[in-house]
Parts: sequence; C-alpha cells; structure tokens
Amino acid sequence: MDMKSRVHCLVLPYPAQGHINPILQFSKLLEHEGVRITLVTTRFYFKNLQKVPPSIALETISDGFDNGPSVAESSKAYLDSFRQVGSETLAELLEKLESLGAHVDCVIYDAFFPWVLDVAKRFGILGAAFLTQNMAVNSIYYHVHLGKLEAPLTQDEISLPSLPKLHHEDMPSFFFTYAQDPTLLDLVVAQFSNIHKADWILCNTFHDLDKEIVDWFMKIWPKFRTIGPNIPSMFLDKKYKDDQDYGVTRFKPEECLDWLDDKPKGSVVYVSFGSLAIFDEKQMEELAWSLRECSSYFLWVVRESEQIKLPKDFEKKTEKGLVVTWCSQLEVLAHEAIGCFVTHCGWNSTLETLCLGVPTIAMPYWSDQSTNAKFTADVWKMGIRAPIDEKKFVGREALKHCISKIMESDEGKEMKNNAIQWKKLAIAAVSEGGSSRKNTIEFANNLFNS
Repeated sequence: MDMKSRVHCLVLPYPAQGHINPILQFSKLLEHEGVRITLVTTRFYFKNLQKVPPSIALETISDGFDNGPSVAESSKAYLDSFRQVGSETLAELLEKLESLGAHVDCVIYDAFFPWVLDVAKRFGILGAAFLTQNMAVNSIYYHVHLGKLEAPLTQDEISLPSLPKLHHEDMPSFFFTYAQDPTLLDLVVAQFSNIHKADWILCNTFHDLDKEIVDWFMKIWPKFRTIGPNIPSMFLDKKYKDDQDYGVTRFKPEECLDWLDDKPKGSVVYVSFGSLAIFDEKQMEELAWSLRECSSYFLWVVRESEQIKLPKDFEKKTEKGLVVTWCSQLEVLAHEAIGCFVTHCGWNSTLETLCLGVPTIAMPYWSDQSTNAKFTADVWKMGIRAPIDEKKFVGREALKHCISKIMESDEGKEMKNNAIQWKKLAIAAVSEGGSSRKNTIEFANNLFNS
C-alpha cells in the first residue's frame, strides 16, 4: 500500500518507560492492520532511546526542558511547561507533517496529556485517549474528577461502583501526599477533564480481568475499549514471531538467563521494583537478609544507583543468588525456573506477571501500586501483599514467611493455579475472536472508514 494512502497515527506517550512500552506495543498491532505509525517523544527523551522498531517513524516535540526535566524547579513547573510548549511544538509538528504530505488522521495520546486532544481537535484530527493504568485506579481518579471523592480522604472505607470496598492502604499514594503537593493527584485526575470529547478511549487491560468495572464505564463512555494486555506477542499469543520485546529500550541487558538455566523448575524468587522505587538502607538490608536466609534461590534486580545501599558483606553472585542491575523482565518471568515475583506492582509489571502465570508478593511503593496490590491479592487471588510494620518496613521474617507461603504451601499452589488461569484468559483476549483483538481491529477499521 502506498505510504501516502495509508491511515497515519501519531502516537504520543508520557516520556517514561512504563508509558512508552504499552502504547508502542499497541502501535505495533495497528501496524499489522495497515496503519502507519509515528512515535512522538520529547527532544530530551529522544536522546536516550537506543532502539525503536524500524517501521515506526520518530518525531520530537519540546517540553520546554530540552536538556532534561531535572532542571525544572518543581514537577508542577515541568508539567505546566510541557502543556504550554508541548501544545505549541505539537501544532508545529502537525503542520510540518501536513506540508510533507504525511497528513495525520488520528492522534493516540497518553491520557496524562489531555491538552493533546485540544490540539488535535483544532486541526480537525481524531483523538484517542490511552489509559495506562488499571481500570480500578482510573475509576478512583474519575470519581475525584466528578467531585464524589476528595483528598485528603475523609472516610475510612471507600465504596465506588463495581469495585470492592477499599481502605486507605488500598488507595493510590497521591491522596496522602496531596496536602504537601497536589501536583501528582491533579495530573492523574485531569486525565478525565475532557475525555468525553475523545473519539475513542483505550485502556491497557482486558475485559475478563476487569469485567464489572469495564461494563460500568462502557455505559458512561460508549467509545471505551479494552485493547490489552499490551505486551510482546511472543509472550502471549505468539502470532508475530519478530515481536519478542517492546522494541524501545534505554538499557543494555545484563545476562542472567544462563544462571537461571541451571536452576530447578519453580525454584527461584525473582525480585524487582521497577525503575523508580527508592528504598532506604534499612529496607534494603531487610530485603537482602530475607533473601539470603530463605530456602529458595533468588534473582534480584538492583539498579546501579541503589547498589550502594546493599549490606557491605552481601555477595552479588553465589550459587544461591544473583544480583544484577537490569534484566529482560519478560524473559525472566517466562523462564520455568521462576517460582514467584516480589514486585512493586506497577501496572506493566502486574500485567506481565499475570500474562506469564507467575504468582506475586506485592511490595507497593507509590502511585497506583497499592490498588494493584489489592486486586492482585484479594480479587485475582494470584499473590499476597507483604505486611509492613509500624515503621512502614517489610521485615526480613515477614518477607521470608511470604516467600515460603508461595513457594512451599498448598495456598501457594492455589495462587499459582489462579495465575495460570489468568494467563489463559489474557492469551484468549488477544487471540483471534478475543475481546481485545476484536476491539483493536474495530479501532483500525474505524480509522480507515472515517
């Protein structure tokens, strides 16, 4: 098909790995339906991208901080600048593409950027909001937007339509930092400020996982569709043989699969807290000794900047354990040696572990992670939440108890079985005739027919 005659989508994620990965994964699916994709990121983030799928064009806009957002005086100053300068430079990009004969038909934008929809509408371009978080979390923020939930929280128990009863420990952390700095809660609530004007609302989940809440939202947003889980095909339906990673990375992998190959099936505890969590030395020490003293092997990802917090005499490579600065999480979770995952419960990590049938021990750090942990343990029943003491630490004995519960008990076998059932439902959702597959095709067909 001639490039100029193809439907052209501009895809604009928030410039962070956890936002880029799922939206880019969805873009690859659209490409298979004949849609032309241009990924847009900030000039600063662009410098750090080491690899992008060759079929996807790359363009940049400015957030006002082309040498890096760290010089912004606050997160509010950064986001305000991004809205103003981003709107201007996005408009310039749309004009440039139009002049080159690369007319944009639709902008798929991270819902963290509601202002993108305003720019798209000014150009008469279709807009699709992409929600990167769990639908329960989206519902919580939506009800703040409606004025039906307030920060700071005044009630001990939170009741929202189609959700289980939630308590303070199940709520996103931004409710509890709101008094000191309202910026982050304002950011996530603003996703819904103009979402009713979007031509589509897409979410990185699948219908069977969030059935009740998805059906509730469908009544409010008729153009709402689940299109996930957005992880590479080779770890799901295996339809696209070349789709083995997200295809955009800022890290060089470190070899740990050889180490796993020598370990018995289901014998290794995998520990990783994503790219943002920062623990103090006391928590790192408790983690280190619980792993060393538990009866399982362990693979622990500790970012380079965090390694200084490891106990001085803690060996990074032994027969029992391996500490690395980075690994391919999907490949590790897919390895048969892995028996459980100690995780911060970021949404991408939660979906990955669910898609690969691995039970979890949840140690949420911030943002939406407490809500994801609640659902992992109490709704999807594929893990447990590590208990915290009065100083908010997960102690070594508590974590050791969690590990033995999942790795050695009948209850752990049940969680493993539940995880495998969710894996089957995730694969079904993206396979021929599955809910997410049908929604993706419907979305692509609408683009061609609009």
